[in-house]
Amino acid sequence: MIIAAWIIFIFTAIQFGVVLLNAIFRQPLPPCPNDFNPLVSILIPARNEEQNIGRLLTDIQQQEWQNFEVLVFNDQSTDKTAEIVELFSKTDQRFQLLNSDGLPDGWLGKNYGCYQLAQKAKGTYFLFLDADVRISGTIIAGTIAKVQQHQLGLLSIFPKQMMRSWGEYLTVPNMNFILLSLLPLVFVRLLPFSSMAAANGQFMLFDAKTYRERQPHQTFRDNKVEDISIAQSFKKDKIRIACLAGNPSISCRMYSSFSDAVNGFSKNVIMFFGNSGILAVLFWLITTLGFIPVLIALPKAVVLAYFLMLLTIRVLISIVSYQNPLKTLLLAIPQQVVLGIFIIKAFLNKSKKAYQWKGRTIS
Repeated sequence: MIIAAWIIFIFTAIQFGVVLLNAIFRQPLPPCPNDFNPLVSILIPARNEEQNIGRLLTDIQQQEWQNFEVLVFNDQSTDKTAEIVELFSKTDQRFQLLNSDGLPDGWLGKNYGCYQLAQKAKGTYFLFLDADVRISGTIIAGTIAKVQQHQLGLLSIFPKQMMRSWGEYLTVPNMNFILLSLLPLVFVRLLPFSSMAAANGQFMLFDAKTYRERQPHQTFRDNKVEDISIAQSFKKDKIRIACLAGNPSISCRMYSSFSDAVNGFSKNVIMFFGNSGILAVLFWLITTLGFIPVLIALPKAVVLAYFLMLLTIRVLISIVSYQNPLKTLLLAIPQQVVLGIFIIKAFLNKSKKAYQWKGRTIS
């Protein structure tokens, strides 16, 4: 019991150190030189996104960066997604709608959409955005400057997550809790190891030359977590990448209900642990039930330090992620329960070898 308690304490101390690094090294976006104005291809795969697509296209029009083309891939939508994009294309020639002719065997829908968009894109940079993302300020100029500054092949951002229901508050913060307590994001850029790779498909900015040479969405055509796989692949091949979190100029409401969030996160939660179900379960056990052996076996001063670290971890992650620290603390226990549900559902999906997403069965 004592050994287990000390292991849990040490693990928590390491988590605390990782979170502290993420709080200190926020990696701000630099200003873009005034004389640097390459064409940016903004590429948006969309399936039944009538509630979101118009807002994103308006955000793009209002960006400081105006040398862009916008290509939207309509992935067999059954709502008004295509009509909304066509309205933009009629008044602004920089916008173009591409319609899917069907999903080929061996491809996942989003991966195929991204691949098709890239084949038509003409820019020096390819910016892939999910349709439910919102952007503001100078996010395009800033990220291009960041790519230039560090000669990156890929820059990805975890957006600020917008939450409006209790179902979202119980589920969505788990993503940043895992990410920011296990991986110092500055190491994604500084260290060469593929284990130090992270990316988020909601915002992925590629150097177009690198993308055309690699064709990553074709390589990972049937991969449910293609964003992480692409980042790991680039790292293995010595292509520089970077990953940022908590930028207020990009936000996203990922899910609008508890069930949608559980289905969505169960798709990729195991990948956060190197695709190891064992590590995912161990992480859940330590972060959920670890306080029990610590309380029983360790001295009071160590127990106090342990609980102070737990509280500080939650607060710092909330601050870095632009989330409400008080809500995070109040909901920490039910969030841990929900994280267990994600992991269980991930195992069930794996046993069934399929799950439903946006009306499609994904194997």
